[in-house]
Amino acid sequence: MDESTATKLLTVVIPTRNEERNVGKCIEAFASASSWLDVVVVDNASTDATCEIARSLNVPVFQQGPERSAQRNRGWKESKTPFVCFMDADMRMQPEALEEIRSIISSDDAPDALYIREVRVGKGWWIKVRNFERSFYDATCIDALRVFRRSLLEKTGGYDESITGEEDWDLDRLCLNAGAKVALTKNALLHDEGEFSWKRHLRKKCYYSGTMERYRKKWNNDAIVRKQLGIGYRFFGVFFENGKWRKVLLHPLMMASIYIERFAVGVCYLLRNRKG
Repeated sequence: MDESTATKLLTVVIPTRNEERNVGKCIEAFASASSWLDVVVVDNASTDATCEIARSLNVPVFQQGPERSAQRNRGWKESKTPFVCFMDADMRMQPEALEEIRSIISSDDAPDALYIREVRVGKGWWIKVRNFERSFYDATCIDALRVFRRSLLEKTGGYDESITGEEDWDLDRLCLNAGAKVALTKNALLHDEGEFSWKRHLRKKCYYSGTMERYRKKWNNDAIVRKQLGIGYRFFGVFFENGKWRKVLLHPLMMASIYIERFAVGVCYLLRNRKG
C-alpha cells in the first residue's frame, strides 16, 4: 500500500480469475480518484494476463482462493482505509457515481454501508431484459451492499467462505442485524455483460446455486430467505411492490421475457439438484 493510504477514504477490491478482457478497464475507471482511494486485485490463479495488466497499472495483486468469498475477505483485510468497496472485474464505476460515493462516505453522518445502483450494458435483447429486471432490485433483499465501513466488516467477520453465490446476501443480513445504517446511491455503476449467451448465463447461475441449501439452512429458511429463493417474491412481489407495478404495465414484453429467463434458471437448478 502507498504510504499516503492513511489519508485515503476507500479501498476498491476486485476479485479476478482470467479477467484480462475486463480488469484494465475496471481499474482505469478509478484512475482519476487515486488521491482518495486505493485499488487492489485479489486473483485466483489466473492463467491469462490478468495479473500482468493489473501490475502494469500500479495495482497490487494478491493471490487467494478457492472462491470469490475468500478473495474478497483477503482484499478487505489488506486494506487500511475506513471504507471498502467490492467490484467485479466486468464492472465500471462511472465518474458521477464515484464522486457521489466520495461525498457520502466523507460526510459527518456517513452510513455504514451502501447499495450502488447498477446498469447492465452489452449487446442483444436479453441484455436489455436483464437490465430491466435489475432495475427492480435496488435496495431490496435481492440486492447486495457494495461499500462497507471496514469496522463493520471486522465486526461481522466479512464474507462466509463456505458460501459461493449467496455470500452477498449473507453479509447483508449480518450487517443489517448488527444495526448498520445503509443507503442507496442515486447514480449507477455499469456492469458490462458483453453479448448475452444463454449457455454461459445458465452455467453461471447453476454454479452459484451450489451452496444455496447451505445458505438456506444457515438462516433457518426464514421469511427473508423465502423471499430471496422462493417463487412468490422473486416472480411477483419484487416487481409489484411500492408502486413498481406501473413500470410492469408499461413494459409487458420485457416482463414476459423476465419470466422466461426466471423459468429457465429454475429448471436449471432443479436439474442440477437431481444430478446431485
